[in-house]
Amino acid sequence: MAQAHILVGSDANLSTPAIRRISAADLWDALARGWDDFSAMPTHAVFLCVVYPIIGLGLAGLTLGYALLPLLFPLAAGFALIGPFAAMGLYELSRRREAGLEVTASDALNVLHSPSIGAIVALGVLLTLIFLVWVATANAIYVAHFGYAAPQSVGQFLHDVFMTPTGWSLIVIGNAVGFLFALVVLAISVVSFPLLLDRDVGAAGALLTSVRAVLANPVPMALWGIIVAALLALSSLPLFLGLPVVLPVLGHGTWHLYRKVIEPDPNPRPEYQPRPRGARHAAQFPAVLFPWAHDDTQ
Repeated sequence: MAQAHILVGSDANLSTPAIRRISAADLWDALARGWDDFSAMPTHAVFLCVVYPIIGLGLAGLTLGYALLPLLFPLAAGFALIGPFAAMGLYELSRRREAGLEVTASDALNVLHSPSIGAIVALGVLLTLIFLVWVATANAIYVAHFGYAAPQSVGQFLHDVFMTPTGWSLIVIGNAVGFLFALVVLAISVVSFPLLLDRDVGAAGALLTSVRAVLANPVPMALWGIIVAALLALSSLPLFLGLPVVLPVLGHGTWHLYRKVIEPDPNPRPEYQPRPRGARHAAQFPAVLFPWAHDDTQ
């Protein structure tokens, strides 16, 4: 029964989510609403705890004989493949703000109490597997062009990639293959995770609804994918400094995109209520990001 609930959810006997047709204007409005959410409840602090350790790992890899250098771009680009799952907490914050509820950074953890948590984890595992396959594929493409030997220096690596025919072949083939991975992930996840947070439709129902949404809006969804890729690329230069702002804005914006693409649930499920919270103060940062480490009721 548990496996069946993960796949089809408890709302499987209800009507299939209805898809709306959207335009490019809806995409910009979703981003504007995402920026508004970010401005009202800055969540960049959470991503500072994620982005900069990744940068540190990358720099550490460079000091270990440049062995990870060929994988830095695939790893950074591949983050977009698991981004829809990583942004679950942002969807919850936007959902709460939309409903007029009190919002704090730790409310992002309320996702763990969602009736759809099993399906959310299942789709998250699927995206993680796609990410790992992408990294392995990107590494295989690099090895096919340059062999197994690690670059001797950053300068040599950049010269080989950008100044040789072999390097440009690597760029073209790698980006073409990466585009196919991104297309698959966009199709199966553009609205599936927000939908699971909003309704208990199961992993299969959410995935199929996401594919239906893309097929019903191919041009706007393609434009959304381009916008996401462009913002991630621009915010990654230099040294990923813009990601702590761009990632939350995209996460919040995705929730509002979901609201535009999917018709509201005619039979919304009862709201699960978080436990009462005490007052929050600036002096509590960063402990407020880790609510399990202290007692909020005091």
